[in-house]
Amino acid sequence: MQVKASHILVDTEAEAKAIHKSVLAGAKFEDLARKFSKCPSGAEGGDLGFFGKGMMVREFEDAAFALNVGQVSEPVKTEFGYHLIKVTAKK
Repeated sequence: MQVKASHILVDTEAEAKAIHKSVLAGAKFEDLARKFSKCPSGAEGGDLGFFGKGMMVREFEDAAFALNVGQVSEPVKTEFGYHLIKVTAKK
């Protein structure tokens, strides 16, 4: 199985939680990614494309594969910082 996901990467859990609140309040995930993500994918609304198991760091991968399409994760900590992950498709 593969998932297609977008993410927002920030330095602190507080930032991630604040952005997550904005998503829950109806802000567009892609707009928030463009504005706040420190990952180069932010310019594309956070889109990472499709990936399979073993292609991402474990914490990120475990969270992404556990989400349903359209769902946004709570902040996920990895060696890179804090991610909010949105799964946009599965195949």
